[in-house]
Amino acid sequence: MRIANHDGRLVVVAPEPPAPSAGGGETPPLRAVDVETTSNGLFGSDPQAIYERWAEFRGWAESVDFGRAEPVPERSLRAAVPRPRQVFAIGLNYRDHAAESGFEIPAEPVVFTKYVSSFTGPFGDITLSPGDVDWEVELVAVVGARARGVGESAGWDYVAGLTVGQDISDRTVQFAAALPQFGLGKSFPGFSPVGPVLVTPDELPDRDDVELGCEVNGVSVQKGRTADLVFPVPTLIAKLSAIVELLPGDVIFTGTPDGVGHGRDPRRYLHAGDVLTSWITGIGTMKHRFVAA
Repeated sequence: MRIANHDGRLVVVAPEPPAPSAGGGETPPLRAVDVETTSNGLFGSDPQAIYERWAEFRGWAESVDFGRAEPVPERSLRAAVPRPRQVFAIGLNYRDHAAESGFEIPAEPVVFTKYVSSFTGPFGDITLSPGDVDWEVELVAVVGARARGVGESAGWDYVAGLTVGQDISDRTVQFAAALPQFGLGKSFPGFSPVGPVLVTPDELPDRDDVELGCEVNGVSVQKGRTADLVFPVPTLIAKLSAIVELLPGDVIFTGTPDGVGHGRDPRRYLHAGDVLTSWITGIGTMKHRFVAA
């Protein structure tokens, strides 16, 4: 199942056409049905609220008739998860990214948060902050049920779906203090785009091994596979839920592979006019243009 946020309304996306393959490319036109209308009000229109009734919703969505599905223009897509109550982000979760950042591979997940006011949709303009702005493509997992003390073997049972994310980072702010300010440096308006759709893990050939990457102005800068995560999704669910209660609709940015601008020699950052294309095979593609403040 695939769902999306169409101008603030929850829609179920028809199973065709397939999502873009590795290397990105243009997102195929989506066709979808409006959930509130199609369910005769059984479920509401709010894309965020559906996670509180995720199991019930999935059961209903299996019988949706896409005969009356309508095209969803790219420009109308909003954040797949617009208002999560908790946002977790994992640092140094790919070995090569830890190496390019000058750190050892962590023995425990490096956890920080991004603030919800930074969330935006999968297409459009993002205003540059004053500092050095960097890219970080990530697989984003969305929680589908309350989770506390979950064992790693059951971790996937608590995941509603997966989507594409960017952990855009102002490195100047991030490293301005004696200790890194991860949350602030990564939470300017628009610095947490997610989308274009949310895909349930069963839709993927191998939920533990998907390819992701991003391009700047058509040039590949990142490419990796989630099989290389130091702490894969089920482990993150177990580690986080051992300490905090995960809530339906919470978001986990699972980490970025190597290839960020800050790790290059010479370093490379985003500038006005740059176009950032981010993709995950089997899920979809986001595209953003950066503009000056």
